[in-house]
Amino acid sequence: MLKSYDYSLIFAVFLLCGFGLVMVYSSSMITAVTRYGQDSSYFFDRQLMFLVLGTVIFLCAALFPYKAFANQKFQKFLLLISVVALFGLFVVGHVAGNAQSWFRVSNYGIQPGEFVKLTVILYLSSVYAKKQSYIDNLGAGIAPPAIITLFICALVAAQPDVGTAFIIALIALCIILCSGFSGKTLLKLVLLAGAVLVLVSPLIYFNWDSILTEGRMNRFESYQNPFKDAQKSGFQVVNSYLAIGSGGLFGLGLGESVQKYGYLPETHTDFIMAVIAEELGIFGVLFVVLLLAFIVLKGFYIARKCDDPFGSLLAIGISSMIAIQSFVNLGGISGLIPLTGVTLPFISYGGSSLILLMASAGILVNISMFNEYFDRFKRKQPVDTTKTKENQYKKSINF
Repeated sequence: MLKSYDYSLIFAVFLLCGFGLVMVYSSSMITAVTRYGQDSSYFFDRQLMFLVLGTVIFLCAALFPYKAFANQKFQKFLLLISVVALFGLFVVGHVAGNAQSWFRVSNYGIQPGEFVKLTVILYLSSVYAKKQSYIDNLGAGIAPPAIITLFICALVAAQPDVGTAFIIALIALCIILCSGFSGKTLLKLVLLAGAVLVLVSPLIYFNWDSILTEGRMNRFESYQNPFKDAQKSGFQVVNSYLAIGSGGLFGLGLGESVQKYGYLPETHTDFIMAVIAEELGIFGVLFVVLLLAFIVLKGFYIARKCDDPFGSLLAIGISSMIAIQSFVNLGGISGLIPLTGVTLPFISYGGSSLILLMASAGILVNISMFNEYFDRFKRKQPVDTTKTKENQYKKSINF
């Protein structure tokens, strides 16, 4: 089994985490002192603790057989815990960043929305793997899990945490599109989505002001032209541009960022890539992007090789989550899409995010290991030449 693990994937994950740890210290050292009145290594120490915990969870997930997660009772338990936690936020949730998305435990915050991502991936992968024989049946096959996922997304969006809800919806869409239904079913789904949009459009129209609040409108305005109101709505994006532009090709040097001195907010979370660009230049950015791309592409490759529908969909879901979250973060800081307040996978500061990603990476490594293990096992089995010749004869007749 040890020979069957994908050590290139493991190395890429821990290399990103180690690099992220360095950049969390560099980007947060000023903020920790001036804004929080703590030691300069405050966020570094906490992130290191999260990484140690995440490493333990990663190893457990990498060694634990992924197929055990397909158990129906386990899936129901996970869904129940997730829904109860999301409802609990409305009662005892802690408000941070204008969203009631956290449970406060002592000096630490737990964000249930992060762990719900993995719950949805496990649930949809399991249920669609079991529905392969009737996956083209909209009523019994595709619709029920999709409705449950929409309900979970609505609970997350109501916090309000639209960014996380949007990511969960996109991950679910990726799994659904890869679940194995035919082209006719896809056409039916598109028509059904269009009909639902027409039906809910009056509701959206009459609640337009509550859906697009002033804060959300400001994000769209800053996306279209951040320099129009550079001191308010466009402040974050403009300073992100300044950080990225200042870095140039080789950067100002590790620890030499100017924007982290109170100009660019959330330098160690949402905008950590802007600091990387400023300090390490285009080469630092490429280092992170290429490693993230390697993990994502490796995940899709694992999904392609996997003969088990559950393992395949699980690998697709985890890879999609990392890809979507990376795109949303990088797109926000570079002005490609509106800001959503999403962290950069494996790099940004955040305990809930890092632990979720390490658990997900561990599961992905486990799927890869089982794929390779059974491939090795098959290669070692003696070949029955009689059956091989018989199969070739049957194929020639069919041809």
